[in-house]
Amino acid sequence: MDAEFIATANASLNAAEHQRSVLLKGASNFRDLGGYEGLDGRRLRWGKLYRSAHLSHLTPEDLAQLQQLGVQRSADFRGEAENQRLPYAWPGLTRHALLVEPTVVQRSQAMMDAGQSLTEANTEALMEDTYRSFVDTFAPRFAQFFELLLANDTPLVFHCTAGKDRTGWAATLLLTALGVDEAQIMDDYLLTNQLFKRPQLPFTQMSPAVQDALWRVQPSYLMASVDMVRGQHGSVDRYLTETLGIDQAARKRLAELYLAD
Repeated sequence: MDAEFIATANASLNAAEHQRSVLLKGASNFRDLGGYEGLDGRRLRWGKLYRSAHLSHLTPEDLAQLQQLGVQRSADFRGEAENQRLPYAWPGLTRHALLVEPTVVQRSQAMMDAGQSLTEANTEALMEDTYRSFVDTFAPRFAQFFELLLANDTPLVFHCTAGKDRTGWAATLLLTALGVDEAQIMDDYLLTNQLFKRPQLPFTQMSPAVQDALWRVQPSYLMASVDMVRGQHGSVDRYLTETLGIDQAARKRLAELYLAD
């Protein structure tokens, strides 16, 4: 039987046997990164790496589901004020705080307080600036993320508040390190627009278009980080090595932990 046919059939079975989105009552945008094709055609293991919005409102049923999934570690990219406003400490889940302070909400509010009009265009520009800040300013936090990943393969969920921007950049770095191509990385990034449930907010001065720019993701946001990295390092791969310390030995270790044989 043709080897390519077998590989395609196995990939289809692999996808059919697993559910990418994990439905929780107290959190949205929770999903498994398993199944993406990485280095040497090997696929990410299911049930090892999850990404999500914040976990502060999990229900007892949600916690039971996480226990069933074996998720014992969380990497929390939220800033200090976010953690204070929506803290969590769940039994059986060890939380690692990797503080990446948000800027876009504060900057947009400051603009409105100063009497400036917040438009879709300048909101998108603020979002792109936020993504650029991940590259240098908060690089140490993303390096810490890889330290957690390299320590062992105990199932882990990483998240911020919405699970889209800081979490999206972390996923991009992780998937790149595992050899996943740009098309799959972008597909995963854009899944947020299907899976994230916006919080119910009181009256806001922001127009629907501005709210969309804040709460949705779009390729230009992620590419703001990627383009900055390419301008400084030539590629995301070189950035991983030169800035985050993910050398060939670390990549081999990540592949051993998170790619299926």
